[in-house]
Amino acid sequence: MSLVSQLKRRQPQIEMFYLQLRNELWKLFGKKRTYIGFGAFLLAQNAMLLTFRFTRWKGDLEKMLDGNGYLAQDYVSALTVAVIMLIPQIILLLPLYAALVGGDLVAKEAEDGTLRMILARPVSRFRLLFSKWLAGMVFSAVLVLVLGGTALVFASIWFPWKGMFVFAPGMVFNVLSANDGVILYIFSHIFIMVNASAILALAFMFSCFNMKPAAATILALSYLFINLVMEGIPFFDRFQNFFLPHHFRMWLLVYSSPTPWDRIGESLCVVLAFNLTAFLIGAAAFQVRDIKS
Repeated sequence: MSLVSQLKRRQPQIEMFYLQLRNELWKLFGKKRTYIGFGAFLLAQNAMLLTFRFTRWKGDLEKMLDGNGYLAQDYVSALTVAVIMLIPQIILLLPLYAALVGGDLVAKEAEDGTLRMILARPVSRFRLLFSKWLAGMVFSAVLVLVLGGTALVFASIWFPWKGMFVFAPGMVFNVLSANDGVILYIFSHIFIMVNASAILALAFMFSCFNMKPAAATILALSYLFINLVMEGIPFFDRFQNFFLPHHFRMWLLVYSSPTPWDRIGESLCVVLAFNLTAFLIGAAAFQVRDIKS
């Protein structure tokens, strides 16, 4: 049987899956709590911009640049400030709102009783979960795009479009032209999307078990927090490759010169594998779960 004939035979199934995925996206983006993260990003970014503009924060950055032989006026720019704003938001806010939505995807419908009605239809549990997981991946991408886009737009209002300076202790110290900086800024968001999708997948995995949505969110955040704390203990330096936040920092390594592609590729494979593993564990747990209880 040719490939074309196989695709024609599966076309009705593909169309049904597309409709199911569209329905999941409609439900996800139809909830008010889905947009909490977007609003929090806007408030946090404007607060950080005011702080940067009218406190010693800007002066400290200028001293750092001058002390390393660079003209501060050439690198205190919209791109530099946008990256500075991204770092704390990616560490604190992004995991919170990705986990919040991931914990809701299955557990909320089970809590409301709508999951039993959905499974009464001729839809396999795996396909249902896969469509919800894909919807979560779309949400993660949109969340990161809004985070990066608004950071750059708001920073452009307050600061000029000049060269870019990126500094992360022990990881990156680099200056770039505006053209190179904006390309790397866009490219780095691909890796931030991967990070956000892994966090959402972790909360999604817990929501496949018999628990409340809040419990799934808290467990996912607790796992990340424990990883972060243990990574900061000197004894665990030799085990840093086993901690998820270590691999999440691959988006910052994009700005290094030379770019450590081996380290970035390794971290990317680990995070993608973690995402897939979380989905498969959740799917396995959901397959044996008694929805009627």
